[in-house]
Amino acid sequence: MTAEDLDRLCAEHGIATHYRDFWQRERTAPDATKRALLAAMGVSQDRRAPRAPTERPLVFRGQAPESIELHARHGAGATLHARLALESGERIELAAHAHGDRIVCSGVPRSVPFGYHCVTVSDAAHGGAVVATAPFIACPPRCHAPPPPRHFGPALQLYAVRSRRNWGIGDFTDLADAAEIVARQGAGFVGLNPLHELFIDRPDEPSPYSPSSRHAVNPLYLDIEALDDYAECADVRKEVEAPAFQAELSTLRAAPLVDYAAVSAAKLRVLARLFTHFHATQLEPLHERGRALRAFADAHRDLALHPALFDALQAALRAADPAVWGWPAWPAHLRDCNGAPVHEFARTHRREVDFFLYLQWQCDRQLEQAATRARHGQMAIGLYRDLAVGANPGGAETWCDAARFALDVHVGAPPDEFNQNGQDWGLPPWIPGRLPAGGYAPWVALLRANMRHAGGLRIDHVMALMRLFWIPKGMQPSDGTYVHYPFDELLSILALESVRHGCIVVGEDLGTVPDEVRTALRDVGVHSYRVLYFERTANGGFAPPDAYPAQALVGITTHDLPTLQGFWCGSDLAARDELDVFPTQDVRNEQYAGRAAARPQLLRALHDAGLASAADPLPDALPFDTVRAVHAYLARTPSALMAFQLEDVFGVTEQINLPATTNAQYPNWRRKLPIDLEDWASDGRLAAICAAIRGEGRGPS
Repeated sequence: MTAEDLDRLCAEHGIATHYRDFWQRERTAPDATKRALLAAMGVSQDRRAPRAPTERPLVFRGQAPESIELHARHGAGATLHARLALESGERIELAAHAHGDRIVCSGVPRSVPFGYHCVTVSDAAHGGAVVATAPFIACPPRCHAPPPPRHFGPALQLYAVRSRRNWGIGDFTDLADAAEIVARQGAGFVGLNPLHELFIDRPDEPSPYSPSSRHAVNPLYLDIEALDDYAECADVRKEVEAPAFQAELSTLRAAPLVDYAAVSAAKLRVLARLFTHFHATQLEPLHERGRALRAFADAHRDLALHPALFDALQAALRAADPAVWGWPAWPAHLRDCNGAPVHEFARTHRREVDFFLYLQWQCDRQLEQAATRARHGQMAIGLYRDLAVGANPGGAETWCDAARFALDVHVGAPPDEFNQNGQDWGLPPWIPGRLPAGGYAPWVALLRANMRHAGGLRIDHVMALMRLFWIPKGMQPSDGTYVHYPFDELLSILALESVRHGCIVVGEDLGTVPDEVRTALRDVGVHSYRVLYFERTANGGFAPPDAYPAQALVGITTHDLPTLQGFWCGSDLAARDELDVFPTQDVRNEQYAGRAAARPQLLRALHDAGLASAADPLPDALPFDTVRAVHAYLARTPSALMAFQLEDVFGVTEQINLPATTNAQYPNWRRKLPIDLEDWASDGRLAAICAAIRGEGRGPS
């Protein structure tokens, strides 16, 4: 294959042969990278091999076109009949005419209802044989919009919540209680870390951004004492109420960091006993709650049944061999989710599968209850969930849909100023050409799973809807290149699911973002994600509140950045110094110099806004009055949404996650809030921050 043929094939499959890096330098993808990415997509590189045309879904946003084109499966005669089958069951007759290998259908009503429909063309001259068919997806022009006025709410790491009743990790009852507390302060939403299921057998890998499945929910968030089976099972209650178990729980609650292994051991031990009770009283024979479990499994195969089957298989195989870390390490005959050996395992190990299904069902019930309590607290938006950019290569999601993932590829980021070797996130991407099948079924299923019981959804690294940086396995990030996705179609379906669920959408668009991405996101009603630290003027000062866009969520910081106190004190820089994770001495020096300049600039911005007086000399730590002023500063922006970190409210210095570090280096995703949930209201700081935000006209009048 010539270089020109290779580049042409890459272009057909969305592989960028060139791209501009952080420094605006032109980079050329090596031929080895191009070939590896084509192979990972399953694309034949034999130019003589015929490529059969495939029918893509017809996806439209706003008004439907008057005519559409489909590809004929085989020669079409002159007597064609076309029909648009609507989701509602209604049928609309269309006119159809063949033009070579294309069929043009006209007479499409401009007012086709939004939804997932199907157009079919048959040939009367050949016994009514179907000659063309395609999904027809009609989407609204924009995502669901938040109601006025401008809203605010906390960004909550659920695992980090302390309470005097939880088992050492925040749970769904804590979430419901927190929602009621902040709702009384005028909050319109509670933002959450990704609730995705991690690896039940590897609890010490707690990153919510490398989940086993983005469809399922982490069962460690269950409030065990709120389960119906706990109320019914006196023996289990007696065990939990025993002094030894209560002492264990007291130790877990008191720890400054979440002890995931100990929490998991305690919860799963009790959950196994509760399931034994449920199995005996509800499943054999089948009673009301048993029927509810079966109905849940039938309705939510991606969300519950497939992850439960994966968990049961992984548990069985790891019990025999502790080195089994995920499905790529399973025996070959079990790696096919739809294979006969897997079906046989599900038949012969139904009780084990039912246990993990029971966990997902209970998670769904308790999450729904938390969402209901948020709505009863008059929250305008309610729960605001977070969707990670990918799934772990050894987990349930990739196993259940392996054909759609490029498993010999990781996604990441090209070299930039701070990561001069680039980044490899260890997550396999979807293959763009395999997404349209079934009307973009995997994207639809993922959105539905994560908009469930939510009034808002944050999409991590939203640029992935347009392009992702692919790195062939075994190569360095500097050898990677971008691969493009069907951006407009994915955005259109996002708008459809957003409107159907009444769920606003926030796109995490930090970093280098192509202009066309920001324009498209704005046009479809996706809110931008703006962080105080990064919003600067041309001279390096902090941007004034009126410079922020209205269609945005604003915040002081994120889970990957220092807290406000940490930013002021430079604790994040000190931690990087101690761990020696700065890429170069020059980068280190630039970071320290930039932070030294930022401190007086922040106070100057507050002074210019009339929110604080000038401070000279600068304080070693930010006084609470200044913390409150910073929140008022952001509350003054015209942006529709504002999130505040509870770590900032309660004076935490250390950040939640320190990128480019391992769990052995830094307690990522483990640090708890410093005070109990029961004390939030009486502490005074939460009320003061919320009052400052409301004082700028944000929240209910």
